[in-house]
Formats: sequence, C-alpha cells, structure tokens
Amino acid sequence: MTTSTKTKTNKSTNQQQQQKEIKTTHFEYEFGGPFGTFLTILLLPMVVLFFTYSAKQGGMNMDLIRLLWKDSSSNSSSSSTLVQVFQQVLPNFYKPSSNVLEWDIMTFFKCMGWTLSWFLFQVFLERFLPCDLVLGAPIHPNEKTHHQQQQQHRLTYRINGHLAFWVTLLFVFFGYPYWITIPSSSSSYSSKNTSLFLLQFKQAPLQYLYDYYSEISFCVMVWCFILSISLYISSFIRHPNGTRKILAQGGNSGNGIYDFFMGRELNPRSLQDTFDWKEFCELRPGLIGWVLLNISFASVQHTRLGYVSWSMILVNVFQFLYVWDALYQESAILTTMDITTDGFGYMLVFGDLAWVPFTYSLQACYLVDHDPNLSTIMLLVIVTINFLGYTIFRRANSQKDAFRKNPHAKEVSHLTFLETKRGTRLLTSGWWGRARKINYTGDWIMGLSWCLLCGYTSVVPYFYAIYFLVLLIHRSERDDHLCKIKYGDDWDKYKEIVPYRFIPGII
Repeated sequence: MTTSTKTKTNKSTNQQQQQKEIKTTHFEYEFGGPFGTFLTILLLPMVVLFFTYSAKQGGMNMDLIRLLWKDSSSNSSSSSTLVQVFQQVLPNFYKPSSNVLEWDIMTFFKCMGWTLSWFLFQVFLERFLPCDLVLGAPIHPNEKTHHQQQQQHRLTYRINGHLAFWVTLLFVFFGYPYWITIPSSSSSYSSKNTSLFLLQFKQAPLQYLYDYYSEISFCVMVWCFILSISLYISSFIRHPNGTRKILAQGGNSGNGIYDFFMGRELNPRSLQDTFDWKEFCELRPGLIGWVLLNISFASVQHTRLGYVSWSMILVNVFQFLYVWDALYQESAILTTMDITTDGFGYMLVFGDLAWVPFTYSLQACYLVDHDPNLSTIMLLVIVTINFLGYTIFRRANSQKDAFRKNPHAKEVSHLTFLETKRGTRLLTSGWWGRARKINYTGDWIMGLSWCLLCGYTSVVPYFYAIYFLVLLIHRSERDDHLCKIKYGDDWDKYKEIVPYRFIPGII
C-alpha cells in the first residue's frame, strides 16, 4: 500500500469517526426543547399584551379570562372570541362601523411606522455619534458545526450607547420637529391667500406612548418576528468573504423551531461587519424606550391628577438610574453570557425589544391612575431597599469587571482566586467570595423596590419581581451548567470554596 493510499484511508477513517461522534452526541435542549420553545413563542406576546392592558386597567382584568374560558368550554366561534379580546386589548386598532368591528389599518401602519422609525433613529445614533472601539471576549467557534479546528478571534464593538442615551433625551424634549402653518395676507399683486410652512422644534408628543401603549407593543412584537425570521434565514448564508458564519452551540440543534428561538448565529453583523445586531439590541432601543415610556406615564399622570406622585417620581428615578448605569457600563456586557454564548434569535430579540420595555414599565403605567399614597416612612424604607440592591449590584459587577481587565490593579490586587486549568481565574474573595451570583441578588432587590412603590392592591405591578426571580434562578442554573462544562473539576472546587449562590450563609 502506497503512502498516498494510507493517507487517504486514514482521512476517511477519521471522517467516519467524526461523523459517528456527531451522530451519537446527545444535544442538550433547554426551555423544554422544541415543544417548550414553540409554546413560549406563542405565549410571550399574549403575556405582554395581557399585562400592558391590565396595567392601564389597574389590575388583572378577569373579563378577558372569563371570555376565553367561556369560549373554550362552549361551541362558540374561536375567531369571534379572539376578535372581541383583541378589540379590548388593542382598542385603537378597531373602529366601529355599522355595528361591526372593523380593523383600522391606517392606525396599525402608523404604529408600525413609529416603532420602525424609533429603531432606525437609534441605528443612526450608533453609526454617527463618536464612539470607542472595544474588543469583545474571545470567541470560540462551534467545532461541531465546522468539523474543523479554527482559531478563536475577538470582535470589535462600537461603544457609544451612553452618548446616544443623552442625545435621545435632548431630541425628545427639545428637538422634535413640527411643521406649523402660518396664513399670510394676500399681496397687492394677487387676490389668492397663501400660507407659510415653518419648521419648529418642541417636545415630542409623549402622551401617545400611553394612549397607544398596547398597540405599540403589538407592533414591536410584529417587528420582532420579522427580525427573528430574517436572522434565522441569514444564518444559513455564507459570509460575503466565503467563510462560514460562527454558530452558537446552543442554537444549532438541527430543529428549526428550537434554533429559531435560541438563535443559530452567535454574532450576526451587517454593514461590513461593523454593526453588531445583538449588542445593539441588548441596550439601545429597548432600554432607552423604557425610560421614555416611564416619562410619558409621569406626564399623563400630571395631566390627569394635577400632580406627579412620589411613587411615580421614585419609579422614574430608580429605573432611569438602572438604564443609565447599563449604558454607562456598556462595555461590561461584552463578557456576559448573552454576548459570548447565546445565539441571537427570537429569545433575545423579543426579550430586548419587546419584553424589557413593555413589562419593565408596568409599574409606571399602573401608577398613572392608581397612586397608592404611601407614607413618608414607607417611601424612605423603599429608597433604602433600592440603594441596598444597587450597591450590591454595582459593586459586585464593577469588581468583576476590574479584575478581568487588570487583576493587578490596586483595587482588586488583594483578592484571592482559584487558578483553573484553562488559565483563567475565579474570584474566591470580595463580593464574589460571598456568593457566586450575588450580583443577581442585588438586581432582584432593586426590582422589588420598584414594585413596592405601587402599593399592595394589585398583583400586576409585582409581575416583574415574580418573573425576574424565576428568570434569575433559571439563568444561574444555566450559568452553573456552562461553567461545569467549561472548567470541569475546577468548578466543583470553586463551589466548595464559595458554596452559596445568592445570599451568603443562606442560599
């Protein structure tokens, strides 16, 4: 047998072994697998619409639930029932005409245009405002997908979200364009009246965000589906330079529904690879839109009640600080699981653009017509709770970020750590020596303080605290599983040194 023949035989044998390994490798599904993700895709929009509607109503509207329950237990038409439900939840999209509910297509397209314009405006700011070019964390290609070893590389990100935040606020309050018509008297040479059009800049009509709260959320969710479908299709298209796109390991199961939800491509990019869809959507349109929704609700409350309640003021201040902090620390998200591990699919698209602004703003929406009139002592207690949560959240995250950038820096050089076989270091003292996910604890405490400002007469404002608790527990379990795969036995050693997950000495 010649040397070339032996080489070909060895290559074919290796390829067969690789194919067998790939076939026998068990893919670990999350979120209930294909069936669970399919239900999630269907239910999430309904949850958002139900709670945005309920927040304006001041509580859980049981009439909708009874209507759906009555329909499911009778022989009535499901389509007619859904029309009645959506007419209540999205009243601005329907108009009575001859006692028949008629879909108002013009209002729908108007809201679609508003939401698209908002997204494109944020893209414009990301493109043209001054920025810092920051390298992200090393990317490890999915070898199971490529069947070949590839060198890891790092992507460059345009960091200017903090500046975009302030420019957006200036535009909304002082730079929104209005065309006004000024009639002019007829001249001596003409008997016709003429009009002059003058461009002025004023505050944007923020009350529309409250008037069309559910309708805007519906249109955002439509855009989320469109974007998610586009991202899924583009993940099968080769990069313009001919190379394969880097896929997320968790979104490459081969099941279309599951991969659509999780996201196939790890870091989808456009505009000659300079615009990162995932990093952009993580912070810009949703978070900044959340702040504008809150400000809109405060202005509507002032119009209706003649004052802005202390609960509304504090909700706006607390959540404004939360968003500002995220944008000010924008580069810190480059090492988070969302950026480094998860693909960009429906899960993150919907979460970033629809779920965050329209479920995180429920407290301010509820307070428009429902001031709980909390006592001064109660308000001070809530302020203290928020300050405690923010302190834990910010100091823990800042300590981790500083250690990653320079472990020899003065503020973190005293910290102890566990050296792993991978060459990375796991902190075993400071904030991260107290609990492995202590930043999650601080994050949840802040969220609880927002809900407490709404009093105790409705569960709707507390949806955030309930949902966020479940999310953080699930997310911590995902983190723990991924870290076990990443660090192996070193992760078990780390858990022995730092046994608590959320609260030191308790859990």
